[in-house]
Amino acid sequence: MKKENNLSVSRRQFLGTTAIIGAAVLGGNKLWGAPAIIKHLNKPNSFINGVQIGVITYSFRDMPDQSAEATLQYVLDSGVSAIELMGDPAETFAGKPKNPIDFRSAFPLMRKRSEKKELTEDEQKKLAEIDAQTKAYNAEVSQWRLTASMDKFEKVRKMYNDAGVKIYAFKPNAFGIQNSGADIEYGMKAAKALGANQVTLEHPSNDAHTLKLGTIAQKYGIKVGYHGHEQQTPTFWDTALAQSPANALNIDLGHFVAAGNQNPLDFIKLKHDKIVSMHIKDRQTPAHGKGNVVWGQGDTPIAEVLTLMKNQKYAFPATVELEYQIPEGSSSVAEVKKCIEYCRKSLS
Repeated sequence: MKKENNLSVSRRQFLGTTAIIGAAVLGGNKLWGAPAIIKHLNKPNSFINGVQIGVITYSFRDMPDQSAEATLQYVLDSGVSAIELMGDPAETFAGKPKNPIDFRSAFPLMRKRSEKKELTEDEQKKLAEIDAQTKAYNAEVSQWRLTASMDKFEKVRKMYNDAGVKIYAFKPNAFGIQNSGADIEYGMKAAKALGANQVTLEHPSNDAHTLKLGTIAQKYGIKVGYHGHEQQTPTFWDTALAQSPANALNIDLGHFVAAGNQNPLDFIKLKHDKIVSMHIKDRQTPAHGKGNVVWGQGDTPIAEVLTLMKNQKYAFPATVELEYQIPEGSSSVAEVKKCIEYCRKSLS
């Protein structure tokens, strides 16, 4: 991360702002656009031709500093103005106990297991240790959440909003089957304090739990976006959608294609009013190996879907999720910037 703090106003920014104000005051005529110009000066803008492009902060998981402040800087450096915020940055800011697990090393093993790939004996042992640590840590966090103040989450919201970044979704580890009702209520409250209109989680594949989440979400006036991987099908969300008007889709376009589903554009047209956000990445079809590749090299119709969103004026955001291997010498920030530029060109 850059040593200088880009959140503060630089000398050049200050002089630019002063010049605008000066023009308004000394020019004799009112500069009607000045307040809007000053408000958005040097702030990111990834709202492109009517389509909100965002990023999930999971994309920056390889970065050494995962604080709320550092995460905001990664978002700004990527040129993004709206985000799906993972739980740790905001919750750590709010005083959550420190996590003893190094997720930069744990994530690859956890993903390998979730994809049902063969694990070595050492990997199985490491995952068992991670699971035990996670269980103990989650119990500690649940206790902390009982008295956690929402004031800190409101401060995160202000910090991000003042920098020009809106938080539209919140994804803490608070909504799983293993979580208590108190955890779920806390997560909904925190999302509201952050300014999010939705919470997101992996679809639990449990009808009782989606009913529970949808019922609680209705009480808070918030949506629950259920995320899917390769288990996504055109009927994957139907039960949850029927259970509550608060239940919705957090579709993953890349995983949808890798699962072998046909005609993703037709599915999006059919379900657009039930989609609260969509993850975008470039993956291959099963016939081509299901690879997670640099954008433009796979089979996912990213540009076509973004064009559909623009033409149909769909309001849900398209969320960049960086999952392909970062090239040597690059960084997640640099790669997210490339993804944003891909979207910009697609929507031009």
